[in-house]
Amino acid sequence: MAVADRRTVTLALAHALSAAERGLPVIPLSPTKLPALPSPHRNSPGPVHCRGECGLPGHGVHDATTDPAAVRALFALAPRATGYGIACGRPPHHLIGVDLDTEPAVLQRLALAHGFTVPETVTVLTPSGGRHLWLTGPPDVVVPNSAGRLAPGIDIRGTGGYLAGPGSVTARGAYRLAPGTAALTPAPCPPALLRLLAPPAPPTTRRAPADPPRGEGLVHFVLAAHEGQRNTRLFWAACRAYENGIGDALADALTDAAVRTGLSAREARATIASAARLTAPRAAGGPRAR
Repeated sequence: MAVADRRTVTLALAHALSAAERGLPVIPLSPTKLPALPSPHRNSPGPVHCRGECGLPGHGVHDATTDPAAVRALFALAPRATGYGIACGRPPHHLIGVDLDTEPAVLQRLALAHGFTVPETVTVLTPSGGRHLWLTGPPDVVVPNSAGRLAPGIDIRGTGGYLAGPGSVTARGAYRLAPGTAALTPAPCPPALLRLLAPPAPPTTRRAPADPPRGEGLVHFVLAAHEGQRNTRLFWAACRAYENGIGDALADALTDAAVRTGLSAREARATIASAARLTAPRAAGGPRAR
């Protein structure tokens, strides 16, 4: 029996519109489970990294929408679509699909080992005998797609991936809701499972403490002067400042520090000027005056 008969195509659109009404972004799928619309860039000579920015349909999961008019328009461009894909990781549900190609006991053992319970949730039976569990994730966590990483026979559909929705028909058969789950809403992903699915946060780079302002040590050196060494300390600090190219910028701070130790502002400025004259030839790279 041909998969793409008129009734199948009509039902695919009806199921897709129903999903969109529940806030699930959808795209039309072909009988091979691939997006039904060809890429508008398929004849481009080189690789194109467009995710729909060009405004044309045909970008796979990036075309997914919940707008009924847009859904109808996509299906009108894909008259042989027999199913629909539901984009994962998109608001408001931030859907995470657990694709079980193996016995559910594998997931149960994983849950037992990591201390979580597999919740009752929307479950879709696949034509191959597997099942899709629908879970919701927090908006600030990106769950990547993976195949067999969690455990053999368990694939994950996350951000950038999609699930064939119930009611879709493929060359191998139909996707249908598991008995008893039609009235359920997608359950939140258990935190312990989410930690297994989401990549670890990148290590926090410890920032080295900021360097103190240049010349701060010289100012403190002057402030620590006692009577009898105030002018000497100021002269030494000013010389070091000019030798390092910060003499003019530090002159006011050195003057203030010297005044706080008991020198007059006039004495302090004179001492700093002497340091500037003494170090000027060295700073300019010329011979020291004799």
